[in-house]
Amino acid sequence: MIDVIIIGSGPAGLTAAIYARRAGMSTLVIEKAPMSGGQIINTYEVDNYPGLQGINGYEMGMKFREHAEFMRAEFAEGQVVRIQLNGEIKEVVTENEVYQAKAVIIAAGASYSRLGVDGEERLTGKGVSYCATCDGAFFRDKVTAVVGGGDVAVGDAVFLSKFCRKVYVIHRRDTLRAADTLQQKLFSLENVELVWDTVVEEISGADQVEGIHLVNQKTGEKQDLAVDGVFIAVGLEPESRGFVSPVKKDGKGYFVAGEDCCTNVEGIFAAGDVRTKKLRQVVTAAADGANAVASVQDYFLKTTFDN
Repeated sequence: MIDVIIIGSGPAGLTAAIYARRAGMSTLVIEKAPMSGGQIINTYEVDNYPGLQGINGYEMGMKFREHAEFMRAEFAEGQVVRIQLNGEIKEVVTENEVYQAKAVIIAAGASYSRLGVDGEERLTGKGVSYCATCDGAFFRDKVTAVVGGGDVAVGDAVFLSKFCRKVYVIHRRDTLRAADTLQQKLFSLENVELVWDTVVEEISGADQVEGIHLVNQKTGEKQDLAVDGVFIAVGLEPESRGFVSPVKKDGKGYFVAGEDCCTNVEGIFAAGDVRTKKLRQVVTAAADGANAVASVQDYFLKTTFDN
């Protein structure tokens, strides 16, 4: 019987593992990928984590992992199929194993929606980014493009306009979906250009992004733009869809949980990008990992387990 099973080995999951071991809990981290760190390992440079400005994303992920290993957290690789209840015991079922625990922290994360075009995957971290607040500062005085038309895309464009020489906003429709206040701000910026009714067909470049190939959906006209960076803001997909659980989700698939990370099921907690929250960053994911363990401790204090 394990005290706490943590699903996911990104910043939220690894922080939870560190805090759980500090609290004397037996801890198992189940990760589906062969490498810990979550999305952060794909980021060339992290510039917004306090005290570690400029750290390579891969290096940061490895430091999180090393800390958890130093605290003697256990790790297992596997794809979680479902979480099921057996009285007060939680069973985490993977493709090959069934693990039992007193509590479960779901820290499976979320992945940025992809465009699915040529060059996107190859140039991710080399000019292709899914987080303007994370990577925008590296494009000072450069030309960038934002793909999308919602609040995040428009907010990213406004943010980038502060230090980029030029920002293109590529949107597949002829109107934006963003809030009016954001649109008004965007339209007032002289260094932002809207490209309407257009989709990205390809992202080009050898070792770094050099340009994007566009096609107008109404006219079929093709256009090439020389850009140094492409920020894709077409949505997030929580990593909650790959397994079955009794935990309540919102309409977008995020597990419903507050700052205490408590879900509708006692003894199951949701931390990091996979839960309902406003800001999804490394620092907030790490905070969730700590909060989730504090809630696990509270849960253990009021629960008696028969071993």
